[in-house]
Amino acid sequence: MKFDKRQILKNVGSSWFALGVNVVVGIFLSPYILHRLGDNAFGLWILIFSATGYYGLFDLGIRSSIIRYVAKYSATGEQEELNRLVNSALFSYSGIGILAMAITVVTSFYVTAIFRIQPEFAADARWLFLMVGTSVALGFPLAAFGGVLEGLQRFFILNFCSVASTLMRAVLIVLALRHGGGLLTVAFITVSLPLLTGLINVAAAFRSLPLQLGARYLSRSSMARIASYSGTTFLIIVAQRLRFKTDAVVIGAFVSAAAITYFTIGSRLVDYSSDVVSSLAQIFVPMTSQSQAQKDIEGLRKIVLVGNRACAFIAFPITAILTILGKSVIEAWVGPKYVAASYPILLVLLYPTTLMLVQSASGRTLWGLAKHQTWAWVVLAEGVANVILSVILVRPYGIMGDAIGTAIPLLCSMVFFLPGHVCRLLGIKLRTYIFGALGMPLVLCLPLISALLLMRRWFIPHGLRQLLIQLAIAAAVYGVGLGWAFWSRRAWDVGQLGTNQEDELTLAMVDTSQEEV
Repeated sequence: MKFDKRQILKNVGSSWFALGVNVVVGIFLSPYILHRLGDNAFGLWILIFSATGYYGLFDLGIRSSIIRYVAKYSATGEQEELNRLVNSALFSYSGIGILAMAITVVTSFYVTAIFRIQPEFAADARWLFLMVGTSVALGFPLAAFGGVLEGLQRFFILNFCSVASTLMRAVLIVLALRHGGGLLTVAFITVSLPLLTGLINVAAAFRSLPLQLGARYLSRSSMARIASYSGTTFLIIVAQRLRFKTDAVVIGAFVSAAAITYFTIGSRLVDYSSDVVSSLAQIFVPMTSQSQAQKDIEGLRKIVLVGNRACAFIAFPITAILTILGKSVIEAWVGPKYVAASYPILLVLLYPTTLMLVQSASGRTLWGLAKHQTWAWVVLAEGVANVILSVILVRPYGIMGDAIGTAIPLLCSMVFFLPGHVCRLLGIKLRTYIFGALGMPLVLCLPLISALLLMRRWFIPHGLRQLLIQLAIAAAVYGVGLGWAFWSRRAWDVGQLGTNQEDELTLAMVDTSQEEV
């Protein structure tokens, strides 16, 4: 089995481009909206979108099933099975959409009683919840066709639509705010464009496949197949929501909507770094599946070590920059008044997240081997612990307590479970796993850190121009070391990782887990 390198490059490149556009727009648009709407309205905005974000749990892992079986049936030419799959998924999504709409209507009447919302924002909160919830409900049936495009590896179509939607949203929001528009106007623009993008995805899916819709294609066997595969994925969806999407709700319930703004500024910078690494890490799943099919255990080990090293090449310098220049980044981004509260949040979340990012290939390898069931339960336990600790600590320590409640469980799973679990599965020594993957990226970051600290003694940037100068110098210093690593081919060299006897034992262990999903 060989992968189309051009296709991979197109998909990964377009993902990074879409992510770059989204980050740049977010960096400039978020403070613009914040200063135009104010802390309370902006916090309400984050709160409602975070609360309705839990509707994503209703996906139940259906999209992952669509992706898998569209890829399988399109490769084998089973058009009838494709039609049954898409129609069954569309029927399931339509029922979920109706349920989500009913929940939205009922909850919109009680949203002010659930969260601490100031009386003058009560009406806006109800309309905002109704507007966002309706958009999410309508988006469920459209999501089926996005899954079809992913199954066909048409990521570049999805990414192109995302870029166009992001740019159009930014332009329309700026124009609306300049002409006196408020929170609800901004929200309407934000929720309308994804629906338009979804309709474009529908057209692209029908153009890519000769799909047929109709009640005759509804199939119990297809629904059972979808439900069976979606079980583990649903656990992970729940876990990810508990892991990273509960902070705004906890803070809104126990502190205030305005406090969400200060937390979000720090956490958003961490999210951006996570998105960059995740866009790279997605390619390791098909690479893992290829090596498994070829019974190439040495290749699997190298995917883990070299993949984690590649992720560390990106994550470590970002962590160093945010640690040393984090205050300047926040000041240049949203203003000096947010530095004191948001910078500590940034630091508390940054380091556990970095440990997660530099092991991104490990998680993707578990997916590719169909050995992520145990990992799903661990992540779910981590998410539950996150919520419990956050609720306990947010009362005495405010938003810092919530951040600590998120950081501790994440740190534990990344230190005490994932490395040992992957090493046992693939027969890798723990020392090799740590130093083989992370040693070189850490060494290459030392000149970068030294340069940032020396420039800090020279001057501390307070504006965007000064910040960009220091970032450019730091990037040049790091680029020299990274260029040497690639030129000398040491960036990908991990040596021999096992013996023939170890390979046979590991192959037996991996093969027993092949059908775990």
